[in-house]
Parts: sequence; structure tokens; C-alpha cells
Amino acid sequence: MKHFFLLLLFGCFYLSGFAQNSEVKADTFQFTTVKALPITPVKNQANSGTCWAFSGVGFIESELLRMGKGEYDLSEMFVVSKNYSDKAQKYVRMHGATNFGGGGSFADVLGCIRDYGIVPDQVQTGLNYGDTLHRHGELDQLLRSYVDVLIKDSNKKLTTAWFKGFNGILSAYLGECPETFTYQGKQYTPQSFAKSLGINPDDYVSLTSFTHHPFYTSFPIEVPDNWRWSYSYNVPLDELIQIIDNSIDKGYTVAWASDVSEKGFTRRGIAVVPDETVKDNPGSDQANWLDISPAERDRRKAPITGPVPEKTITQEMRQQAFDDYETTDDHGMLLYGIAQDQTGKRFYMIKNSWGVDNPYKGTWYISLPFVQYKTLNIVVNKNVLSKELKDKLGIK
Repeated sequence: MKHFFLLLLFGCFYLSGFAQNSEVKADTFQFTTVKALPITPVKNQANSGTCWAFSGVGFIESELLRMGKGEYDLSEMFVVSKNYSDKAQKYVRMHGATNFGGGGSFADVLGCIRDYGIVPDQVQTGLNYGDTLHRHGELDQLLRSYVDVLIKDSNKKLTTAWFKGFNGILSAYLGECPETFTYQGKQYTPQSFAKSLGINPDDYVSLTSFTHHPFYTSFPIEVPDNWRWSYSYNVPLDELIQIIDNSIDKGYTVAWASDVSEKGFTRRGIAVVPDETVKDNPGSDQANWLDISPAERDRRKAPITGPVPEKTITQEMRQQAFDDYETTDDHGMLLYGIAQDQTGKRFYMIKNSWGVDNPYKGTWYISLPFVQYKTLNIVVNKNVLSKELKDKLGIK
């Protein structure tokens, strides 16, 4: 069984380091890069739930850089189109009893490359609807309405036209997926172009860390956007973090799926897990905090602009947050480096797909506790795994 996976959302939207100021302010983050791997430029998924495609394709682009293949700009919308077609067939066969929408997983990117190939972005930009940014609200609703009509079974059987009609809507918005194309003076099919890149989807594995399944086994993470039911290997939390660190140390980026609905994940390029425990200090304003609603308490909190005390994350906390629906499959990103703040705390450098309109030009700095707490799964090249771990997991 091929084990690569990842989940993500329907609700998802480079600077390699931040130079340290000689005068460190306690209320302002100052980051020093420990190690940053080469990545391709930040893109903007805009108003589309396709972070899984942007981060998964960005992961493949970074692998090509690592392999010495040069810089490529690959088409996310080719991947989105092929997966929407696959998803429609599964949804109809399941009579609507599975997830259908714009979200997806890293497995969808790898599966597309394996089954259909890939094309450069200039061949299929996916912007066929009079806009310069990706806006999929209309498309997503049309496609969902289309397949929902089918499963009502008004004709008592499916017509032979339904799939052609579905792909017709896709093509009208995202463009025709080409059978052949010319790139840099050579003619390719999507499959032959993928072969020329030298990417083997079977070289990549997905890993996670939860206790509702035994460690060192594999299971499909139970989130809606894992519509392929793709498997992830389950390892203890400390090993998951070791794999991330080892991957960066060896020069391999990491596809990272996370919950970004947390208050500590800010739009200003920071993600932390603040320790908001109220201490019983005489003379404090504790009473004011205890007598207000959670919403009002959140409103009164100062924005996170500098180092703050963070929670100590345990395996049990991760599991509880997942079981209570607090950790959800929100967003896919690319983890490409490690940094330190002015207090020496470790942060991971993340390439996001929300454009460059943040203080770090599209990079987010994610604290170690946040990665421990809110990682749903990662995808890495299996070469970064130790022989001992490969043997435990049965990976060749």
C-alpha cells in the first residue's frame, strides 16, 4: 500500500530570515535564521480552498531544487482539476456519503503526478473566468450542486453524459487539461513531463502522531478532506519532531498540515500557543477576567507581537484537542527552515500561500509548541527516516 497523505481543508486562504536588530525589544519578535532551505517564490491561493495544492506543489518544486533540477513553476490548477474529477466519481459512487468540495490533501498532489502527470503553470493557469486571482466560490458551488443533482437519481440511473458535463464546467473555469503541450522548445504529455522531472510519488511518506491508533502502524486520518482515505504512519510526538528536524538538517523540506484556526496563529506571520493560565495574584484584575464572556476576554487580549510564555505540549493534549474537534484540518503549508527568537526559542519557517502581504513576505514563524500541538500530519522524503524507524514501519 502506498503511504503518502495529507489532509486539509476547505477554508484555507520568503524571506529566509528576519535580520536581528541590535536593540532587542521585549514586545517585538526578532528572528535569527538557523537554517533555511531553498524554496520557490510564494504564491497566492486567494479565495480558493486549494492550500493543499499550493503547498503540495511547492513541496515538489522544493524537491526539484534540492535535486539540482532548477526552479520550476508547476500548475496547481491542473492538480485541482484532476482531483475534482476523481472526487466527483467517488462522491457519485458513494451516493453522496463522502466529502466533496475544494479541499484536499498532499496525497492528492502525489496521486495526480502518479496517475496523470503534471504541467507547468504557464500551460494551465486555471484563470479562465475573467480574474487575475483564484476565486472558486462560484465554481465550488456549481460543482457541488451538479453532483448533488446526480445522486438524487431522478432518472433512476446515471446518464452517460454526466461526467462529460462535470468536466465541461471544470474546463470552463480552470481550462482544459492538455493532452500535449510545448515547453522550452520540447513537446510533452503531462505524463512525460512528470517523468522528465524525476519525481517518484512512492518516495514520499506521510506521518502523524495520535494515540487512538497504535504507534508504528498506519491509518487514514479521520478528517473530511482525506477523501482518498490515504494512510499515514503513526509515531510518538517526540519522534515526529525529530523527523522534521532531521529532514531540515539533511536538506529536505517538509509538507506540513495544521490547524490554523487557533488564536495564536496570527495574520502577521506568527504562530504560538500562549499560556493563558490566570494566576491568583493579590491585587490583580483576575475578577475582571473571570466575570466576562470568553468572546469578550479574547477581544481584550493584546495582540501577539513578541515572545510570550507558551504551554508545554504533551501527547495527551494533542489527542484531546483532536478528539474535541479543537484541532481541525485547516491548512497545508511548506516547512523549510528553523530559526530562533531573541530568547533562544526554536521556531520553524513556513512558506504560506496567502501572498506576500505580511511582515515576513509570505513566511510564517511557527513555534515548537505550536508544531507539537497542531500538526495533523507531515509528508517527507523517506530518505530522511532512520533505518530503525523504516524497519519498524515496514518501509523499504
